[in-house]
Amino acid sequence: MTDTQRVRTRRVYEEAEPGEDGVRVLVDRVWPRGVKKEDARLDAWDKEVAPSTELRKWYGHDHARFTEFAERYRAELAEPAARDALDRLRERAAGGPLTLLTATKAEDLDHSHAAVLAQELRGAR
Repeated sequence: MTDTQRVRTRRVYEEAEPGEDGVRVLVDRVWPRGVKKEDARLDAWDKEVAPSTELRKWYGHDHARFTEFAERYRAELAEPAARDALDRLRERAAGGPLTLLTATKAEDLDHSHAAVLAQELRGAR
């Protein structure tokens, strides 16, 4: 299994794929609108690995700011609580497929914190 197959990003609103998703972890700081906790099919919710509220608001999914957002987010991931959460995700990925879930709009998924996080977990930038 390649690193790309091992770590995936998906929207929390999409139907779970039991044979593909592996461990499903929500990586948003706030619970997604319209999703009941019992329907989410999550294995974990790691709020600590999500970008700060301030950074998320500053970014506002403005694709022109994505490069700077990614740099600032990586700096946040180096802070102790986020680093511990990132290490937990690395351990999960080492054990098999890992799906990072986010409520980000479909058209913004490639420019989201989940995409940056997946790159970090794959060891690619």
